[in-house]
Amino acid sequence: MALNVDSLRYRYQQKWVLDNVNLQLEQGQFYALLGPNGAGKSTLFNLLCQLLQTRDGAIDVAGHSTLKAPRKALAALGIVFQQSTLDLDLTVQQNLEYHASLHGMSSKASKAAIERELARFELIDRKKDSVRSLNGGHRRRVEIARALLHDPAILLLDEASVGLDMPTRDSINQHIRGLCESRGITVLSSTHLVDEVLPEDHLILLHQGKILLDKPCQQALDDEQVGGVKSLYRNLTTSGEAA
Repeated sequence: MALNVDSLRYRYQQKWVLDNVNLQLEQGQFYALLGPNGAGKSTLFNLLCQLLQTRDGAIDVAGHSTLKAPRKALAALGIVFQQSTLDLDLTVQQNLEYHASLHGMSSKASKAAIERELARFELIDRKKDSVRSLNGGHRRRVEIARALLHDPAILLLDEASVGLDMPTRDSINQHIRGLCESRGITVLSSTHLVDEVLPEDHLILLHQGKILLDKPCQQALDDEQVGGVKSLYRNLTTSGEAA
């Protein structure tokens, strides 16, 4: 099991932002986490990567408890946040080298991983350019490449396509899905855009802090007898019935 979330709850002031969330993510699969703004997606991600402390429930990442083995759990994650965390004044290569050093990678391993990811995301020609000079699509590619340097078991993408034009968004999403098959990595990608979810994805629908759906998207479409994710989303969020 790549990721196991058991009875996770999180309260902010008097409101339950997450309420009894249970997830089991298999290795090498792509999971689309769909929900409107305020559904609890970012809170879930912050708990997974330990920016928030788990107080009620349990999280295991690649077999490591975030409470009992936090460093090992964190090392198994690659993370791309909605807001860019790149240093704009460093070059693409310098940003990647710095990240590799934080993970304790040797110079040899770092160099090989950087070249591998730059080639994968077609950034070889831009490695000496400052991040500030890149457009939004290239910056996002750099962030994803950076998240993959240490060969994580799980890649978390928190609204990673926000602000990108449609061709760039589609290209990046297609590439990320390919990682599951080519590298056996598990991807959990959050979005509020229904058109980003494909029938072949495993769909997790988070609404008002609760999981309303957790199954293959095509199976959910068949079960609800609807023709698209937009109709599926509308049916489940207006009925309030959990799958």
